[in-house]
Amino acid sequence: MDRDRQRGTEGTTPPETRQRVSRWTLPICVCAILLFIGLSIAVISGVLDHRFFGGAPVERPLVVALLLNALLVVFGWRRHRAVEIEMHGRSEAEERARMLASRDPLTGFLNRRSLSEAGAALLNASVRREQAVALMIVDLDHFKMVNDMHGHDIGDAVLRAAAQAIAGVMPPAALTARFGGDAFACAFVFDARDPSTVDHVASRVIATLSQPVEIDDLRIHLTSSIGVARSDFDGNSIDTLLRAADIAMYCAKKSQRGGVCWFNRAMEHALIDRNDIENGLRLAIPAGQLVPFFEPQIDLATGRLCGFEVLARWIHPTQGIIPPDRFIPVAEESGLIADLSLAIMRQAFAAARDWDPSLSLSVNISPTQLRDAWLAQKIIKATVEGGFAPNRLEIEITESALFDNLALAQSIVGSLKNQGVRLALDDFGTGYSSLAHLRALPFDKIKIDKSFVLSMLDNADSAAIVNAIIGLGANLNLPVTAEGVETDTIADRLAALGCAKAQGWNYGKPLSIADTRRMLAARGLLHTGSTEPDLPDLTNRRQAG
Repeated sequence: MDRDRQRGTEGTTPPETRQRVSRWTLPICVCAILLFIGLSIAVISGVLDHRFFGGAPVERPLVVALLLNALLVVFGWRRHRAVEIEMHGRSEAEERARMLASRDPLTGFLNRRSLSEAGAALLNASVRREQAVALMIVDLDHFKMVNDMHGHDIGDAVLRAAAQAIAGVMPPAALTARFGGDAFACAFVFDARDPSTVDHVASRVIATLSQPVEIDDLRIHLTSSIGVARSDFDGNSIDTLLRAADIAMYCAKKSQRGGVCWFNRAMEHALIDRNDIENGLRLAIPAGQLVPFFEPQIDLATGRLCGFEVLARWIHPTQGIIPPDRFIPVAEESGLIADLSLAIMRQAFAAARDWDPSLSLSVNISPTQLRDAWLAQKIIKATVEGGFAPNRLEIEITESALFDNLALAQSIVGSLKNQGVRLALDDFGTGYSSLAHLRALPFDKIKIDKSFVLSMLDNADSAAIVNAIIGLGANLNLPVTAEGVETDTIADRLAALGCAKAQGWNYGKPLSIADTRRMLAARGLLHTGSTEPDLPDLTNRRQAG
């Protein structure tokens, strides 16, 4: 093995040896040149003396020594130049390696490690000057779309242009870094008594990045979101400030694209709560803690119970019932909504298998689920396993869900409709409403958002919207269901306008499986010959435990 190692290193000159060679080759060359000059003078003098003054001829050893010395000078100088060139090339390579280790190769900005090192010095300098350091995280909104639409070469060009724009508005001596992807970090010193200077810089970054980027024949429009942290309030190290600014940046993205958000401790608490919710959901869904509740739907013309909307509730073993507005957004962001929704549907279908066949179930489908090409098959499989007829199922889709992939949504809905499942357009009138959406999919019903229903008696605009939607449904032969009906007065007004169905607290709060069965049994809406046992009510488990 030693021989192999020796053979593997043959011809390789260690850096220390090259340095020693470089250090001694020049003095040797100088000495050889001086010796050459001395020998040359001696030889030339001897030749002249022999030729013109009859002196003794030049001795042959002296001539040979001169020739050998000349060869030594040439060889030594060439060797010295070779070593110098090699050392110069090595220095350039080492400098390039240092640059690559400390800089982002695409933009020339610092990388995260270099920002931490340089930022520590910046923080120390700010303390000595009794100032503060502002650290901004700048993130380009929807940058992935640029890569998807135009390719990574165009995406790289956009990133370089964005980096130049950011560097152009930063204060002198500011640190700029890129962490990969479309995230940039900037750190600079400011007067802690006047944080408006930081707002000014952030506003200039937002404004500069909003200018279209022209690459070849393309004009690409960008927006950006910025999170800001300050060293005198949010942390005394670059890593701490980066974490705080990153949290603030995501809050800026969530609240308003193209905005600036300063970090505060409430954001951190919200993040911790969100992580707790997500981790809890990953355990709760397979453990069966997510259960369906049922909100009654009433036929306004007859007052008859005609079905239920299925709602999700989390029966936590220690916290009790967790409302959906706390965990549904987290489930959607974390990708858990599909598993959660199918778990709720399976339980709801199994619970409703022996209900009166006239009772339907309405289930909400999130935009994330409509990206799943196998969604229709999963839903139909759940109805078969639960013994629930598909023609008693109504799927509710919000208008915003149609924007991601309309063609895929049409395919999924087509498969469901072929099995007898009905389709409702949920929250009609909010945000994205247009007649084109009603024509895009074969809807069987329109649902009015509860925000209009709740205020229709006090707000003329809401009343006009409700009236218009009901009239539109009548003209298109689409029944209309109103959500958020909380009083008889609202119910009477809706019935007078021609609204078909209603749901809301006026007809009772959402009920657990066991409470729903008791209510249906009291109304004679359970199959009398059913041998299915009553499903347990998980809301009582906590008290029993």
